[in-house]
Amino acid sequence: MANDPLAHGGPLPGTGLPHDDPMAATGLPRDDPTTGTGLPHDDPMAATGAPRDDPVAGTGLPHDDPLARTAAAPEAGAGRRPGTGALEQDPLPTPRTGTALGAPAGRREGREKVTGKARYAAEYPLPGRAHAWPVPAAVARGRVTGVDTSAALALPGVLAVLTPGDAPRLGKTDDATLAVLQNRHVPHRGWCVALAVAETPEAARAAARAVRVGYATEQHDVVLRPDHPDAYEPEEANGGQPGRVEHGDPHGVYAAADVRLDTEYRVPPLHNHPMEPHASTAHWDGGRLTVHTSSQGATTVRSVLAGLFGLPEEHVTVVAEHVGGGFGSKGTPRPDVVLAAMAARHTGRPVTVAYPRRYLPTVVGHRAPTLHRLRLGATADGHLSALLHEVTTHTSHVKEFVEQAAVPSRVMYAAPHLLSTHRVVPLDVPSPSWMRAPGEAPGMYALESAVDELADALRLDPVELRIRNEPDAEPGSGKPFSSRHLAECLREGARRFGWDRRDPRPRSAAEGPLLIGTGVAAATYPVQIWPSTASAQALPDGTYVIRVDAADIGTGARTVLAQVAADALCVPLDRVRTEVGRSDLPPASLAGGSSGTASWGWAVHEACAALAARLAEQRGPLPADGLVARSDTAGRADAESPYARHAFGAHFAEVAVDTVTGEVRARRMLGVFAAGRILNARTARSQFVGGMTMGLGMALTEGSTMDVPFGDFPEADLASYHVPAHADVPDVEAHWIEEDDPHLNPMGSKGIGEIGIVGTAAALGNAVHHATGIRFRELPLTPDRILSGLLSER
Repeated sequence: MANDPLAHGGPLPGTGLPHDDPMAATGLPRDDPTTGTGLPHDDPMAATGAPRDDPVAGTGLPHDDPLARTAAAPEAGAGRRPGTGALEQDPLPTPRTGTALGAPAGRREGREKVTGKARYAAEYPLPGRAHAWPVPAAVARGRVTGVDTSAALALPGVLAVLTPGDAPRLGKTDDATLAVLQNRHVPHRGWCVALAVAETPEAARAAARAVRVGYATEQHDVVLRPDHPDAYEPEEANGGQPGRVEHGDPHGVYAAADVRLDTEYRVPPLHNHPMEPHASTAHWDGGRLTVHTSSQGATTVRSVLAGLFGLPEEHVTVVAEHVGGGFGSKGTPRPDVVLAAMAARHTGRPVTVAYPRRYLPTVVGHRAPTLHRLRLGATADGHLSALLHEVTTHTSHVKEFVEQAAVPSRVMYAAPHLLSTHRVVPLDVPSPSWMRAPGEAPGMYALESAVDELADALRLDPVELRIRNEPDAEPGSGKPFSSRHLAECLREGARRFGWDRRDPRPRSAAEGPLLIGTGVAAATYPVQIWPSTASAQALPDGTYVIRVDAADIGTGARTVLAQVAADALCVPLDRVRTEVGRSDLPPASLAGGSSGTASWGWAVHEACAALAARLAEQRGPLPADGLVARSDTAGRADAESPYARHAFGAHFAEVAVDTVTGEVRARRMLGVFAAGRILNARTARSQFVGGMTMGLGMALTEGSTMDVPFGDFPEADLASYHVPAHADVPDVEAHWIEEDDPHLNPMGSKGIGEIGIVGTAAALGNAVHHATGIRFRELPLTPDRILSGLLSER
């Protein structure tokens, strides 16, 4: 037993099962295959009993379905350049097969959250804690000429009012949105011009309202248009993507194409609106700073705060154990954490800053509006010859951010002549930033809508048109795909959806005043992996502790990382404990770009593999503090891959359009995804469905406008900015095909947090066109737009 890394003797704790029983590692009873899956007992997926090495397992297809086998395994030689052997030796480890990964394990922190035990950033009642409330700028551009704090300071319980004249000075930062209260310049409406600190949130709010600010206003410009004189072509868009990619002669070939489509689409500004608003609690102990913050990356927050306040990183502790959503808006530090630390230093007391929801659109980023022009040239038989995708978007004068919305056109279709370019206009607007699937979400809406239009022009089935234009390599880079099973997703989605029963003629189905339509769209999202570190500890009691500064923003990271560890250690899942969300843990990358599990899991897997090797060599009992192994994936996780690595998917939607009210109701939505190895069936399905639901909001209900005279977003609350509720969400199904991609990470996984939103809006928009015969090219598809279109056809 001394050489057995599994154990320290006897049956597995709490299971009564021997170590070699495969059911032990799942934590499920032997006699009920549906227990813990989250599926009903009569769901065929729950009780298939398929072995883990069966390529059909998890596809939801019968074993005699030929599609099941082709979807489960890539073609021989797939992902390699024809005629070369240059990629035969892959630098990444081959994914292993264990018993913990893939199991539908329940969320480990679920009980804490539903019972209120889990504490969020604003819920730490430190002794002497005060509260702060920002004062937003009331002009769209100008300069603060004076701040009168006398009335605010006279109110009961008010401790201080920080202004640009007396706030603590900050160090230099690459992110100018964090340079709050450092000067009197006002770059946009909502910029913080003062901060009131008081004993209670109510007193702080009253004090903030009592502050009187004088301004010297300047003329502002907040209108985005393609012909704006200040528009320029950036060298890079978000994510380091080239601002422009051009191959061949796209203009000339387009002009000579048999069939040509020239169309424009518009996506409005969108807002993240996580359930938990941005909040931070900060306190100082001499020269040491501790903050509890709602963030997607505690390691990043620590580094930024250390620079701003001139501290060694080891003197900053950041705690973000529970985060109530972010969707990208909490990917990097926001003003709340800086303001809390400034107020705590100024007053000598712990201070909480919790941004009210109505302030969020102007201070935590937003999805920038995008104007798309798409030109598609094709042969008469439906092969693309030219694809031109030109995007215009806005950024602020504070910080450049370019939504990379033209990038999907570099991935999707085999067009030998390609133009994919961005233009950006600096305006007096709040700084845009990441929002779930930046670039891909708006870019694929426009591209997939245009492909649907081309299918109509060619009189081709839109599923067939997409499959007909499958590329052999990534069009933008020329790299072979590590895996690409988009065609299988389209075919399987069509089968499940009943696409073959569809009458392709627009406005061909009605139920009284309701027009019924169906639509399809493809999806893609890149695989992103970043360096991380992790440690794994074996304790004498037979349990294991995994430590990594990962962020669980509601995705189930704790649970999945425990599954990765249990798989690598070959131990039951209930023997593994994970610690995440603290900057004093091994540093890790932030949760963004669907990179979290792929990045952290790689480090966890390696640490556990190293620990298992040490345990195998261990003689006698473990020392009192156990054994520890560490890993650091720098230089490997971030090494450039010779492959184009992407997840893919297909969306199908059915809608009913009310010709009386203009309301669009999504009746059913179905998504099928190819996203590498699925590490937890339950949390994965939740992520896919969540993304699809967010895509429904993008298509039908979510959107904001720029109030030109005031330079602000009027839709600043959840009454005017409608996030889908249960009543809006129809029958939503998410499925996946088994995909074995050895060119990713030790788990063989791709990110799944964002692929669900990509393409959903296009599928719904295409369904509305099929229902009405009218092509709507601006989101969201609200009743006023639908009615205007219907009335224009009469």
